[in-house]
Amino acid sequence: MKKFSELIGNIRLVELIGDPEVMITGLTLNSKEVAPGMLFAAIRGTHTDGHKYIAQAIEQGATAILCEQLPSFDTGKTLMVQVENVGRSIGPLASAYFDHPSESLKVVGVTGTNGKTTIATLLYKLFENLGYPSGLISTIRVCTHLDSTDATRTTPDAITFQRYLADMVKAGCHYVFVEVSSHAMDQHRVEGVRFAGGIFTNLTRDHLDYHIDFQSYLKAKKSFFDQLGSQAFALTNREDRNGMVMFQNCIARKYSYTTRGSADFEGRMIEQHIDGMLVSFDSKEVWIRFIGRYNVSNLLAVYSTARLLGQDQTDILTQLSRLEPVEGRLETILLGNERIGIVDYAHTPDALENVLTTLVELKKEDTRIITVFGAGGDRDRGKRPLMAEVACRLSDQVIITSDNPRTEDPEKILDDVRKGIPAGTEARVLSITNRHEAIKTAVALARKGDIVLLAGKGHETYQEINGVKNHFDDREELANLSSLKP
Repeated sequence: MKKFSELIGNIRLVELIGDPEVMITGLTLNSKEVAPGMLFAAIRGTHTDGHKYIAQAIEQGATAILCEQLPSFDTGKTLMVQVENVGRSIGPLASAYFDHPSESLKVVGVTGTNGKTTIATLLYKLFENLGYPSGLISTIRVCTHLDSTDATRTTPDAITFQRYLADMVKAGCHYVFVEVSSHAMDQHRVEGVRFAGGIFTNLTRDHLDYHIDFQSYLKAKKSFFDQLGSQAFALTNREDRNGMVMFQNCIARKYSYTTRGSADFEGRMIEQHIDGMLVSFDSKEVWIRFIGRYNVSNLLAVYSTARLLGQDQTDILTQLSRLEPVEGRLETILLGNERIGIVDYAHTPDALENVLTTLVELKKEDTRIITVFGAGGDRDRGKRPLMAEVACRLSDQVIITSDNPRTEDPEKILDDVRKGIPAGTEARVLSITNRHEAIKTAVALARKGDIVLLAGKGHETYQEINGVKNHFDDREELANLSSLKP
């Protein structure tokens, strides 16, 4: 509980009507959560405008309203706080409410199209294993030292974000590793967070349903590095053509990593096997329990970040050798008769190509790759045919199916996907809308030694159809079908 006057140090006010010494008992963006004494932030979201619910919030006892447009009706004794942008203002306000938790932590953000979850999660596990109580805010889960809860979105809203950080301070955390999405930057969810460093992984086509064009998507990612302070570090992937773009206008200390050419931190793959790779980081060899050239880059980013945070090279490499892949990322499930099932979150053309290229490099000469994939509804339609082209080019058999159709017609999604099937490969492609039946068919088609790849959903334990999330887990599906004979 704090006086409102204690929270406004970093907020640019347009107008303030009421008593600034009023006590605030909590903060919320959701009018349904308003309780007596709380501040309601009327944020303009992608689906609804919080200004429509100001009256409701006042009726439910809100002590203060943060808004961009003052209501025309009488608000009584409720403190009305007008600002230019609620999204930009609520983060610093929430930071003050929770006693500026990021100032007591070393918060490192990871942004890019692919690799965010892997890098953030492995950094969390690495630093925990090095003896530092740490926190994680990721697509899969939120971890506060040894406590863990499932996440609902990649980067939480500004209030929830600050609450998580405050919990991590109370738990004695030293470091926090965070996925920072392009949506989060565009919607100012990390405003008010002091970052000790930022990592850029790569940039390929994704989320163009939201950002409209690639330049807007790039700009959102770049804005994360623009706001880093001079005491923070910025680490970028030199192999990505947009990597150095992130450094423009960035005042943080700048470093780069690469698995090709030269950079501040360099990694190379020496050997690759089905159970791991021998790699070299800064000329020091280490065996890691990961496969895929893109994972050399991911692990190099982890290694580089740990070095920039002052950790000993030998200690880092020792712990890297003990880490295991993140769930739903090239996760292996044995199907019997030497068949292998692979579950991966790959849901962009680039990510799917990375996974399939890895499997092509590792498979035996007579081994077939059977790929099952779909595309999410209410998302970028332009990437659907691109994913089909990749799947058909690198697989022996392709089954197109539903991912999370959300509110779209699954059949129309499949129509979009099929537009990318290359001429001459049609005979190797099946369309089975029901994902369960698609997976069952793939396993039934698999012969001795074949690889069945389920791409797109990874760690997810649901399938969203018509706005309803139904339980569905690709890993469970494969496990249940492991006894199915080819």
